[in-house]
Amino acid sequence: MSAETVKFNYNQQRAKDQFWKDEAGVEIPYSRTTKVERLHERSAAKVTRAAIAVHEKLAAFNELLTAASEEAYEAFMASKNITKKGKGNFLWHNFDRSIKIEVNVNQPIVFDDLTITAAKEKLDEFLDNQLEAKNQFVKSMVIEAFETSKGSVDTKKVLSLTKHEERINAPLFSEAVALINQAIRRPKSKTYRRVWVKGADGKYQIIELNLSSL
Repeated sequence: MSAETVKFNYNQQRAKDQFWKDEAGVEIPYSRTTKVERLHERSAAKVTRAAIAVHEKLAAFNELLTAASEEAYEAFMASKNITKKGKGNFLWHNFDRSIKIEVNVNQPIVFDDLTITAAKEKLDEFLDNQLEAKNQFVKSMVIEAFETSKGSVDTKKVLSLTKHEERINAPLFSEAVALINQAIRRPKSKTYRRVWVKGADGKYQIIELNLSSL
């Protein structure tokens, strides 16, 4: 597995250039640029060069971490004589467990908008026309599941409704469950890898590689 190569294109215009080009490609005489514009030009290029260097190191590190985690996983499964390996989340450690490496596979579930809307219509019809006293418990579950947050239904709560199909035993509810199952879409999974090291207090501390957390 190789790190994806990303090409960054930017220009640094310098004091020796007689003309500077703006974003529209118009040539502006250097003498008409301001001190602030010149400072921004120098500083932006300096920061960008450093950012690209960090990006390249992180890409190489991610490649190393991915390969090491794959090797650790395969070796462990081979030691247990397991040939069929459905890879999911896992942790691995060094010998004294002072290092912990976490591999988290996130495979989100989303719903096709039209199909889940049809399922909601079926559920509303069920609540209005076929809801028996013994099935009253499901009413609040349906309402909570479809209470939108930032325009999205609660995926876990919607899926939990399908577990009650046999208990409820109603045609409209079964039709709604079938539509919920049809609505499921699984976008490409994302894998997150984290490295933890034990501190002096014996607790694991993550090595932060995210600028927003520093």
